[in-house]
Amino acid sequence: MVTAILIPIVCFYFYWLTKKEMKEYDQKWLAAGDIAHEAVLKGIIKGVRAEKQRYYYNRYLYVQILSLQTDGKIITVKKMSPLTKDTKPDNISVGEIITVYGSWEGNTFLFNEYKREKSSYEIK
Repeated sequence: MVTAILIPIVCFYFYWLTKKEMKEYDQKWLAAGDIAHEAVLKGIIKGVRAEKQRYYYNRYLYVQILSLQTDGKIITVKKMSPLTKDTKPDNISVGEIITVYGSWEGNTFLFNEYKREKSSYEIK
């Protein structure tokens, strides 16, 4: 009699706990692309790489890694965004001059917003 009552209660408890945990991770996953605008970098793109990284179970991040040359230094900058059905990769190509807004995390600069700059050799 005790097991007939106790087993469904334990199963329901773990179901509720799992749902709660998944909801928290979904919120963190959707907020993964929100980066505070603490610093600004401007430079020429020397390399572009894109990859899909696993975040949590069936949740993925689309990560664009750029090599940005600024005043003699080459800096690695990353743009992370949650990979959903509506996610479209940014059309960033080598040789463009861009300004990125974001923050530092170790030696990597994380950004979520950028602006293309007109280069000095473009024909007007």
